[in-house]
Amino acid sequence: MAKTFGASSMTVFNTLKDLANKDQQGFVTEVEFNRFAQVAQLNIFNGLFDELKDAQRMSRAGFNPSRDKSRTKRILEDLSAFSTKIVLGKTNEVFNVSTGPSADPMARLISITTAGSIQLDQSTKKPIEVCYDEEKLERILISDLSAPTEDFPVALISEDIHVFPTSINKIEVRYYKYPEGRSADTGARVGQQPSVYDSSSGSPAVIDFELPEHYTSDLVYEIGKMVGVNLRDTDIVNYTGQEMQARKQSETY
Repeated sequence: MAKTFGASSMTVFNTLKDLANKDQQGFVTEVEFNRFAQVAQLNIFNGLFDELKDAQRMSRAGFNPSRDKSRTKRILEDLSAFSTKIVLGKTNEVFNVSTGPSADPMARLISITTAGSIQLDQSTKKPIEVCYDEEKLERILISDLSAPTEDFPVALISEDIHVFPTSINKIEVRYYKYPEGRSADTGARVGQQPSVYDSSSGSPAVIDFELPEHYTSDLVYEIGKMVGVNLRDTDIVNYTGQEMQARKQSETY
């Protein structure tokens, strides 16, 4: 039985084919699908951060449900699939995520700490304040009151990561990576381009989206807009539900 690591590209593709035919828009080809698949996935992924800001504003205003119904909690759970961390050593006085041992491309920074250890059940890591403004950093560096120390370090985020004081030689970076395609059989990464068919053989390639399965309808809608299919929410839900049910039945036997 095939494993499921995210939204099935075959479910999305077959749904789009049915909807395009129903809307008399012609046949959605594999080439068209592959051209838009990753853009659609990135659009939804980036939109999650906007939704998170809205949910947090609603929460501060007292309108966000609590516990399992919390919109903030649901979005953070979905984003957690893209959360990763990397320990970096200094190279030429800077830290660069792209040169790390497991260099997944960074989409959004979460936090930076010094690379400490656990001693007597307590971590020796120190949080590093993040700064994106070079002028602000200059003011911090020359200040007698807020100058960085090893207990209160500061990082400037630009093309590379500059950490002050410069005596810090190793850091741990937590960030959200960009979504990629995943093998439906092994879960192995196959790059940032999800695909449906191997163009050389015409046979199905078992590659799924990395977004969770409940974003299948959103992927159908996003790709459908690019293809030019006139989509309605009821059509998407109905066709997607049928495809997902058929897929689960085929995996059972």
